[in-house]
Amino acid sequence: MIGASAGGIEVLTRLVSGLPSNLPASIFVVVHIPAWRKSELPAVLNYSSRIPALNPGPDEPIRPGRIYVAPADHHLLLSRPGIVTLSHGPKENRHRPAVDPLFRSAAATYGPRVAGLILSGALDDGAAGLWWVKRHGGVAIVQDPREASFPCMPYYALERAPADYIIHSGEMAGLLTELIAGADPLGYGVPAEEVSECIPRKL
Repeated sequence: MIGASAGGIEVLTRLVSGLPSNLPASIFVVVHIPAWRKSELPAVLNYSSRIPALNPGPDEPIRPGRIYVAPADHHLLLSRPGIVTLSHGPKENRHRPAVDPLFRSAAATYGPRVAGLILSGALDDGAAGLWWVKRHGGVAIVQDPREASFPCMPYYALERAPADYIIHSGEMAGLLTELIAGADPLGYGVPAEEVSECIPRKL
């Protein structure tokens, strides 16, 4: 699962370009977009990705080797095993779609099988959701805020949920691929202490 906002699409595009065509898992993406704008993100990602990206329909079965992108004005939820659910429920963190509902629902449904990744963005959407991922035994990954165009989402995520990996954009595809394969990835990311010294007291 990936959550992003301002400055995150470029990183996301680079990430999906590094995923293998036979990826034995599904990727779920929330990027903040206005309710009135049709999401063009699947088309953008399909230029770079070797696996197809799409806006799912209501109650769409989950298939491996797919990138499911939240459509405009709907939360993307994984509340039922094997099914993608769309919700027009209340906005969270000023957004619909929002990152927290996806992460929260996936953590509750799939537990330790979940990896959550927070990319560049303003404010704090995704921080609480990443905490849920950690609480249910999943893997918490955060873009190094020092390279993020908008570092608030990564900073808040690091404050709320101790990350398993704080990582640069160029390493993300490799890390996710190894995690999906069941490996214990080594050599990825930067020390948390190195980043914590740079976190401002007020964001």
